[in-house]
Amino acid sequence: MTRRRRSLLINGLLVVVLLGAGVAGYLMFFGSTGSAQTTTARTAAAANRDVSEVVTASGTVQSSFSAAASFGTGGTVTEVNVKVGDTVTKGQQLAKLDPTQAQLQVDIAQGNLDAALAKGTGTTALLTAYRQAQLALKQAQDALAATTLTAPGDGTITSITGAVGQKVSAGNTSTSTTTTDTSGFVVVTDLKNLVLHANVSESDVSKLKNDQAATVTVNAVQGQPIQAKVAQVDLTPTTSNNVVQYGVTLTLTAPPDGLRPGQSASVEVTVNSATNALAVPAAAVQTANGQSTVQVLENGAETRKTVEVGVRGDQYVEIKSGLTAGEQVVLPPVTTSTNQNRQQQQGTLPGTGGQRNGGGFTGTGR
Repeated sequence: MTRRRRSLLINGLLVVVLLGAGVAGYLMFFGSTGSAQTTTARTAAAANRDVSEVVTASGTVQSSFSAAASFGTGGTVTEVNVKVGDTVTKGQQLAKLDPTQAQLQVDIAQGNLDAALAKGTGTTALLTAYRQAQLALKQAQDALAATTLTAPGDGTITSITGAVGQKVSAGNTSTSTTTTDTSGFVVVTDLKNLVLHANVSESDVSKLKNDQAATVTVNAVQGQPIQAKVAQVDLTPTTSNNVVQYGVTLTLTAPPDGLRPGQSASVEVTVNSATNALAVPAAAVQTANGQSTVQVLENGAETRKTVEVGVRGDQYVEIKSGLTAGEQVVLPPVTTSTNQNRQQQQGTLPGTGGQRNGGGFTGTGR
């Protein structure tokens, strides 16, 4: 046998040996059924606890009052008496137009009224002329008053779009409790009494009522949950991409410093609750055709029982009748791999709740 053939033969034998050793090691470590799936059944004891049903939604922080104030007549701006960030009260002067022409109209109207009064009101024609002069004077006085812009409510100046020397036309003052309109000459926003405006699904809106307690979490201040109450539920929905939602406004109790309109937040509204009620994990309850049942483990055998349920929380359901405290209800099995079972036996797999042969189910939730 030549040296080259001998070398090839030895190398081939080495490959076979290494492959065999690898397969043997894999079988020893993982077992011949390493990829097999096993199911682990679990139970939980019916026990007394507080159960809450909540409706979740997302929304934005908004001012309870915002108004875009505009002059009621046209003219040239001669004064701007505030700046952004100033706090104002209702009726406070914000800006002023040149009143010269408006004052002249008042003087003319007053003269016409005096002349009409001097002629008397003894005939229908004289009385009509007098009343028309009165109306003209009132209109001229209103136009003069409109040259002064005042705050429509208490709040903070958040926007000023005009300046001294600018010519403006007559506009309207608009007020909103949910949005901030920036189209006015001056915008006044209440930054103290803030609310949350959120949208809920059509399936949840019927559960909401005024004064229900809620917890708001603002994304910018995650560590400071804010207590709130439902203040208003919209009667008409909005539809976007075939998704129907209803608006809900919540008043905030003692909002933290630094909270600002426009910040996003999530909310949980407690729509139903039961204190110290007999309850089981929600996963244990099956409901079909209006009837709820649970599977109970008794003396090693499973028995299905009909139960009357009360408050349905995300993780727990109140049981009004059909069970007693301490009874073990069967939970859906958990499917795990053989390798995971080995790790669980070695104590390295995180806890998965009570086992069928063990104690009560451990968990958090409502």
